[in-house]
This record gives sequence, C-alpha cells and structure tokens, in this order.
Amino acid sequence: MQQNTFGPISGSTILGGISGKKAIIMAANIRIATVAQGIFQAAKDTDSAVFMELARSECDLKGGYTGFTPKTFSEKMNEAAKATQCVIWALHADHISIKTGSPEEMEGTRQLIDAQIAAGYTSFAIDASHLFNFEGKNVREELEKNIIATTDLARHIKSGMKGKAFGLEVEVGEIGRKDGEGLILTKPQEAVEFIKALQENDVFPQVIAIANGSTHGHTYDASGNVVEQLSIDIPQTRAVAQALRDNHLHVGIAQHGITGTPRDLINQHFPKGDIIKGNVGTFWQDVVFDIFKVYEPALYQEIQEWTLEKYRPLNPGKKDKQVFDGNCKMAIKEFFKQIYSVDERTNDAIRAMAYAESLIFFRSFSSYGTASLVRASMKK
Repeated sequence: MQQNTFGPISGSTILGGISGKKAIIMAANIRIATVAQGIFQAAKDTDSAVFMELARSECDLKGGYTGFTPKTFSEKMNEAAKATQCVIWALHADHISIKTGSPEEMEGTRQLIDAQIAAGYTSFAIDASHLFNFEGKNVREELEKNIIATTDLARHIKSGMKGKAFGLEVEVGEIGRKDGEGLILTKPQEAVEFIKALQENDVFPQVIAIANGSTHGHTYDASGNVVEQLSIDIPQTRAVAQALRDNHLHVGIAQHGITGTPRDLINQHFPKGDIIKGNVGTFWQDVVFDIFKVYEPALYQEIQEWTLEKYRPLNPGKKDKQVFDGNCKMAIKEFFKQIYSVDERTNDAIRAMAYAESLIFFRSFSSYGTASLVRASMKK
C-alpha cells in the first residue's frame, strides 16, 4: 500500500535492508522544501534509499525556525515523493532534543512526538546527549540521565506507533561539544554501555549518533572564512563501530555534520557499513541561497540585511560572512512567504542543482542500488 501512495516506509526497514553492505543512506535535512523534489528524483534515478528530515529546533508545534510543523513538513515531503514517484524513503524526526530532562520538557516532547506520529513520520532520533553527568563515578552513572530520558521517549514512540515498525536513532555524545583541549569524542565504552543499557530496557535502536569530531553547519578558519571540514576522526569512528560489533549489539553509526566534508574524502575514506546514515543539512540551505543570489538578488539582499542586523550584535568580533552563514537559517521562517513565492524559473534552478548535488552525494555514500536492497528485504 505504501508503495502505491509513495508514502514513507519505516526507517528500520531501510537500515535493516542495507545491513552488511558498505553503504551510507543520506538523510537530507530539508529546511527549504524546494530542494526535496530534486533530491527525490536523484534518489529514484540512482536507485538510492533516502531519509528526509528536520530537527526539533527546525520543525515543532510552533513551526520551529523553518516555518514547518510536523504536519506541514510531512505534506511537503509526500507531495515531492509523489511528484517523482520515489518509493524507498523514510520521514525522519531528527534531533528530538532534551536539554534538561524536566517533567515539563519531557511532556512537551511527548506532545511533539504525538504530532510527528499523527503526521506519518516513520523514523525518530532521540537526542538526550546533553544530559551527561560529569560527576558520575563510572560510565553508566555518567549516562544514566540520558538512558532514562531516551528509554522514556522510545517507549512513548513505540506505544504511539501501535505495532507499526519505525526507525530509531539515539545519541550518546553531544555533537560539537568542546572542552579546553578541543572537541570531545565518544569513547567506544560509552557507546557500548549506552546501547547495552537501552537494550536492557527493551529499546533497540538501529543507529547511534556519536561525537567523532564533526560539527553542525560550516567550519571556519581564524579569519572567519569557510574551510573544508577535515576534523571527523575516522579511526575513532571505526573503534566505536568495532566495539559495538564485538558486543553483538547490531547498531550502526549516524554521521552528523557532513556539510563541508570533501566528498572525495567521504567516497574513499569513510568507513561505510560502520557509518550507515549520513546527515546532510546546511548544504541544502546553501544551495537555495546560492541560487537566490543570482535569480532573486533583491530577496537575497533582504534576507542578508535582516540576518546581519539581528545577529551582528550577538556575534561580536565575527566577520559579516560568518555571522550570516551561521544565522541565515533563522531568516527562513521570517521570509517564508517570499521564499515559497519566487519565480518558477528560480524553483527549477533549485531543483536542478539539488538533483545534481544529490547524484554526487549518493555516489560518494555508495548508496546507488540501496533501494533495490531494501525492496528485496521487504519481500523476504
């Protein structure tokens, strides 16, 4: 039935379907929905499975900073899938973040999850990585609050899905967290203890996000210029994956913060099969704004001026380009009507660029043919 309607399938079905293969499934973060059709068309043409996602900060009951609620985001993604007749895709709630674990925050999160389930989401990422106890006497104590919150929300998802399969991602290390010596990396023991504790609670994620040197968004040099992201620690990633395998935990790694990582590096050096899901977010926003520079210069200037006026005072010492790059996402909701009423030739250019860039991502992720693998597993 799902295949006839081009609706999303379970994230667990997709990730299970590529088990044992050296492939990464792209999870495209769609802050501006215009790119979706190009990505779906490329997924169909390359026989690639794909996740379409937004995080809690981007898409919540009040519209996040993209202007989308779970319902309206789901509608946009389903429309794009139908337009391209793309079948093997999942609708993913990325970074369902918990910052404090307070009763009020947990209850608000359950309400968000209920809305996501009602909107037809088929995959969920619980991110309680902020609840790290630095005073814990051992790894289990350090992770206890994360374990409790993740278990609570995973059980809520399972109850709400009423027997339907769904994808589940969890997070053990806060992405981009630093100490005095730089980025803090997830230790293999932390990942193993976390997954063991969740499985003891009858929570069985297919994928775990770890802190392995990546950061969300762009990477900058000391002068504020965008540079390639080369900080992802591949040996550490392999070590975490090997530890999970050695303990027979059957969990792959979700690589967050891929924007800026050279795709030839991804193609040749990423441990595909250890990493099974790769999140690409800011990149797609950049595609739209780069098109706007040429096709909609007046709108682009408005967005630029609004962003700099609002966020320059909050970022003293940073150059305008870095202030804009880091905060232009907050303009998406502010300029929602203008963004979605541009000339159709602009939309054509956005879709074409998203299509071309997706071909390269799918190739670098070795995901060509993964949709057929998923179809075959579904038949079994």
